[in-house]
Amino acid sequence: MSPDPRDLDQLRMMTKVSHLYHNRGMVQSEIAKTLGLSQARVSRLLSAAEEADIVRTVVVPPEGLNTDLEERLESVFGLLEVHVVDASGETEAERTETLGRALSNVFEIQPIENKTIGFTSWSRSMRNFVSSLSKLPHAKAKAVVEMLGGVGQPAVQHAATTATERLAKLTDAEARFLRVPGVVPSVAVKEAILETDPFARAALETLGNIDIALIGIGGLHVVAPLVAGDNFFTEEQFEMAARAGAVGEINLRFMDANGNPVMTELNDLVIGITLEQLKRAERRIAVSGGESKQPALLAAVRGGWINVLVTDEESAEYLLKHGPKK
Repeated sequence: MSPDPRDLDQLRMMTKVSHLYHNRGMVQSEIAKTLGLSQARVSRLLSAAEEADIVRTVVVPPEGLNTDLEERLESVFGLLEVHVVDASGETEAERTETLGRALSNVFEIQPIENKTIGFTSWSRSMRNFVSSLSKLPHAKAKAVVEMLGGVGQPAVQHAATTATERLAKLTDAEARFLRVPGVVPSVAVKEAILETDPFARAALETLGNIDIALIGIGGLHVVAPLVAGDNFFTEEQFEMAARAGAVGEINLRFMDANGNPVMTELNDLVIGITLEQLKRAERRIAVSGGESKQPALLAAVRGGWINVLVTDEESAEYLLKHGPKK
């Protein structure tokens, strides 16, 4: 019988903490700072690892974990934290669910007290993450703010709003919505919307001071259930970005292969967080996997736009094969 994915996620954290403590000689306070955990949480993970027989004379990772692969990615790209999950043989929908579930386990041990959390509510992986997340005891974040306006048809936007509400409830935080189009037809329309919507202006102002960013990464194409032109870019606009050198996007902000921003007139049509605002967040957490997203993920890692990553084995190997910025 296959192990429970939640158990594997817990074993992964126990193994990572144990390796840092026993094999690399880091003290608990250093591990806590590196992984963004409390020292008490590190201590509990070490004790649990001993009870699970992970720690003997050396750390023995349970079957299915990827400690060495995670460490190589952290070292090569300067990432704070990497979690690699086994999604081999899964469909795109199954992989999205697996990655979202893995992120929920990672997020549950993040320090969120009085933090402002930026959330990509339209991302399928992020919505799966929220669905898998449990109530965080003794944790009270300051706010959960949407990092991009609404995209797609009403049903998609409703799902995004529901995910934001749930994340805010689970973190005991105030929900701040960005209930305006994510992509508008012209700068004039954008200015008119923001002039008449004080809630949108307040949400955008908050984005300059987020502590944790839960990031959406995408390629240069329209993925169902999104529809081209429904508060979203058209295929022609994605082609325009590609001609300008883009290989992917973060919250609809385009990047080239080395992660440098690609500035076109399309940038002015987006209502959401900018790359400059994103970079100010202390922890920039992305969940991304699958072949179609690998070039965009590589660009995001090379550009330093993310520093905590949850991905699949194939994408992890892709990142290592192509390496840092060239």
